[in-house]
Amino acid sequence: MAAQPSSPAAPGRGRRASRVSAQEREAAILETAERLLDERSVQEISVDDLARGAGISRPSFYFYFPSKEAVFLTLIDRLVEQAEGGREVIDRIAEDPATRWREGLQVFFEIFGAHRAVVRAGAELRAVNAEARELWSGVMEKWVGYAAGAIEAERERGAAPAGVDARRLAIALVSMNERVQYATFAGEPPSLPDDAVIDVLLEVWLRSVYGEAVL
Repeated sequence: MAAQPSSPAAPGRGRRASRVSAQEREAAILETAERLLDERSVQEISVDDLARGAGISRPSFYFYFPSKEAVFLTLIDRLVEQAEGGREVIDRIAEDPATRWREGLQVFFEIFGAHRAVVRAGAELRAVNAEARELWSGVMEKWVGYAAGAIEAERERGAAPAGVDARRLAIALVSMNERVQYATFAGEPPSLPDDAVIDVLLEVWLRSVYGEAVL
């Protein structure tokens, strides 16, 4: 009599269950952190909260991050990396200044605006954490450099008139962007409504760089 084919093993029996990778655990911690930031401040979130939300123990948490602050700084780093796409737009200002400046502003607004709890956490951390302040100073310095370079290039090609030092102008404009957008993201009055932010900022940038709003 022919042997009957064996039945397939029940799921999870007779084989080792697949392990959750370190990358997946780290992602779970980051997802938990952003979710909790929608409900609480940085100070109100503990390592235990993050570990529990990611389905790991407190000791295991420290395998992935040295502190809860490191988790929040990583969330900020990810947004900054995404916003680097705006650099390409800035490098192409000469193609169509008004359109390219608008696109550059839009990149930041859309990326950071989609993660407002992280933006608020970043501001909270900068008030008490030196590493957070250093991180954000580096981000601001980088974008001041991009903007100053674009302003100088527009002056050199004759599209923008000479004026105040390009770096100083860039510092003022980039700082304005940060403050105006943060107020909107945090719902901190007085603030602009979402649908007015880019139009208002663009008007100020164009008048400051070119002396007029429409090119």
